[in-house]
Amino acid sequence: MLSLIGGIFILLVGILIAAVGGFMGSLPGVPGGGANMVTLLGVVGIVNGLLVMVFGILLYVKPQQHVVWGVLVIVFSVVSLFDTLGGFIIGLILGLIGGILGAVWKPPAPMAPGMMQPMPPSMPPQ
Repeated sequence: MLSLIGGIFILLVGILIAAVGGFMGSLPGVPGGGANMVTLLGVVGIVNGLLVMVFGILLYVKPQQHVVWGVLVIVFSVVSLFDTLGGFIIGLILGLIGGILGAVWKPPAPMAPGMMQPMPPSMPPQ
């Protein structure tokens, strides 16, 4: 859940940056090169946020591969620091915590039949 929320923050900041770049490009007298770069940076942030969200969902849906999804969440959360300022740093922190927890998570070990707790005897109906 933490990586999903972090991805949402990264996505929202990417949308904000792309909108600012689009607005800058529509202003008269502003050279288009800078506005195009800001818009491109926002689009990269949107894709980055979507990837963090998808990997966070896959972390939940396919827990057998938790290490792969956790590491990918960590990598794209760190990359978001360079395009969306880590989703105002909140997305970066939540993505890192979620990715680390996903990568180090250990599934519960199945209990051997001899190790199960005995069931108390049921009371006969009266």
